Amino acid sequence: MNIRKKSITPKSNRFIIPTMQEALNQKKILVAVTGSIAAYKACLLCRILMEKGADVKVIMTPTAAEFVTPLTFSTLTGNPVFHSLSEDGTWNNHVSLGIWADAMVIAPATATTLSKLASGCADNIVTATYLSARCPVFICPAMDLDMWQHPSTTENIRKLSDFGNYIVAPAHGKLASGLIGDGRLEEPEKIVDKLALFFGSMGKFEGKKVLITAGPTIEPIDPVRFISNYSSGKMGVALASSFASAGADVTLVIGPVSIPTKIAGVKTVEVLTADEMWTATEKEFSKSDITICCAAVADYKPVEIADQKIKKTESEWSLKLVKNVDIAQKLGEKKLAGQILAGFALETQHGLENARKKLVSKNLDLIILNMMGEESPLGSDFNTISILDKQGKTTQFERQSKEVAAHTILEKILEISA
Repeated sequence: MNIRKKSITPKSNRFIIPTMQEALNQKKILVAVTGSIAAYKACLLCRILMEKGADVKVIMTPTAAEFVTPLTFSTLTGNPVFHSLSEDGTWNNHVSLGIWADAMVIAPATATTLSKLASGCADNIVTATYLSARCPVFICPAMDLDMWQHPSTTENIRKLSDFGNYIVAPAHGKLASGLIGDGRLEEPEKIVDKLALFFGSMGKFEGKKVLITAGPTIEPIDPVRFISNYSSGKMGVALASSFASAGADVTLVIGPVSIPTKIAGVKTVEVLTADEMWTATEKEFSKSDITICCAAVADYKPVEIADQKIKKTESEWSLKLVKNVDIAQKLGEKKLAGQILAGFALETQHGLENARKKLVSKNLDLIILNMMGEESPLGSDFNTISILDKQGKTTQFERQSKEVAAHTILEKILEISA
């Protein structure tokens, strides 16, 4: 992955983030196409993968062939294309295809296909190959807004994620129905990015235990009110997914969020308050090789929590607050030799100065700085980060997706742990 960056202090040339070309070169990618109008995008997906050095084969459901012909994919890839389990009395060996691939990418994956994959139905060459695949499977859904939001689809996605598949969430935009919303097949360039990140980091943290905190906490005032913040948990989830893909044994302690938190290879611990997050994190910390404090923990909590809803009676109302435990600070005090501890800092002004102070005062090995600018990182799919380490080096990165930012952080941790 090529990430443009500028160093405030000189960087060593011995450590270079793998380029997309290096990550995908000579990888065997099986692209499975199903019956969606978005099938035309699979043509571009195949072309980009081949430009990056991948060997691409294509299989199709019978309905997919109604949108794009097998001849098109065969011409693009230079390989035969199968769209049924048998042709002209000859059996097409779906088992060998599943064994051949380094990764299987189902793009687009319709609601029907998701249902079949989740239930183990093997009535076409795509679903049969999926059940035979020994490689990582990336599922890229595409459907209309209401179909994507239907509880049946949500449950199928949950099952497929729990099975260990990688879900490439659909994009937001104009749909074939004319509606605007989530459901568009993710752009081929971004699907290729995800594959490159996966292969670029694969195995680098094998045998390592990684602990990540993520999301907000909520601090109750009474049974219906609480103090919290706008953190979505997306950065922490991206980190957990990235480290799991790199072979780490990951524990994710996450506050209340609206995004999916079940990630293949990740133990997820759901909490609500700062005290609950501290208890869960402290329990796991001594066993961790790497801990990343990404959560937006509430700084304060009410001194007292009302048993009943507080009535609106007075024109003014004061709420007495007390400081919450500073989780990163406490972990820094407990950190043992060989453990790596990273934290996040969200600042509105004097960002580098404040981040350096936190780096030292909390005994961190590195800190990731987010600055509140025109676009807030809270809730966004993108982030603009700077990474500061205890050797005094600061590296600033341009705006990037949180998944790419997670890979950037992973590579930095790999560098300092070498």
